[in-house]
Amino acid sequence: MVLPASVVTPVRIEVSPGHHLAVRRRGAGGVPLLLLHGFPCTSLIWSHNLIPLAEAGFDVVAPDLRGYGDSDFAPDGFYDFNAFNTDLIGLFEGLGWDRAVVAGHDLGAMIAIDLATRHAARVDRLVILDDSMPALTFPDLPPIDPKHAVYDYVRNQGLRAEALVAELATPDQRRRYIAEFYGHRLWCPPDAFSPEDLAFLTTPYDDPARLRASFADYEVVMGTRELSAPELTDRPVDHQTLILIGTDQITLRNCVEERCLLAFPNAVGPFWVKGAGHFLPWERPTIVNRAIRSFCGDLLSSQP
Repeated sequence: MVLPASVVTPVRIEVSPGHHLAVRRRGAGGVPLLLLHGFPCTSLIWSHNLIPLAEAGFDVVAPDLRGYGDSDFAPDGFYDFNAFNTDLIGLFEGLGWDRAVVAGHDLGAMIAIDLATRHAARVDRLVILDDSMPALTFPDLPPIDPKHAVYDYVRNQGLRAEALVAELATPDQRRRYIAEFYGHRLWCPPDAFSPEDLAFLTTPYDDPARLRASFADYEVVMGTRELSAPELTDRPVDHQTLILIGTDQITLRNCVEERCLLAFPNAVGPFWVKGAGHFLPWERPTIVNRAIRSFCGDLLSSQP
């Protein structure tokens, strides 16, 4: 379990008129490093990373995405990559950042990939902490196994979000549903998260509106929610990219190395982290922290 002393209290930063993101920050003045969470996480997933990375010389910022955690809900109703990244560019302005290293996990990794294409000059380099990659066509590789039995939640959350939230009528029911993604849904080893960890990480979903907002990206995936702009994840990403992937997640696609080679022409990796699943920032924080520090060693050494 995360000790209270290691939990960074969020502050609210206005990213557009009247619209705020909740942000956990340490190391102001260091090398800008943006940490983007995915589903079903919030910025709490980075609790083991913020302080060590700040001590390494980074200005570490972990926001709650719009609708998640303590951030405002979408003022325009949009929860697509462009909407998330409009907030993040506003966050850059609020922080006084010109550009940053961007690390992402799950949905956060896809937002980072979109950001690197949509606002290329604002991204120094990327860190991808799973097997997320641009949605390219790979004619010489076998098709990706869709794993329908595992991805039943995609259909439920994307096609019947309102009904699903109504079924999960109490805080305990919502917490148990979210906790499934850290356990028996096979995204990670069954003992990766203790009961105390799960209580800590699922707390934001006491609020049914937060659960509902977290389903919005799945509505985008299933085509039931309108986009604010086309998603820019259909081309290779040329930025320097570090890729770490846990070996023990059933969501892994086939031919990952071959796909990464084409999707990230300037990648380092993928490096496989044994005994870890989908939630590397929490499951193997020391490896993640050391890898990011080494990948950005030149940036850290150039700091005054």
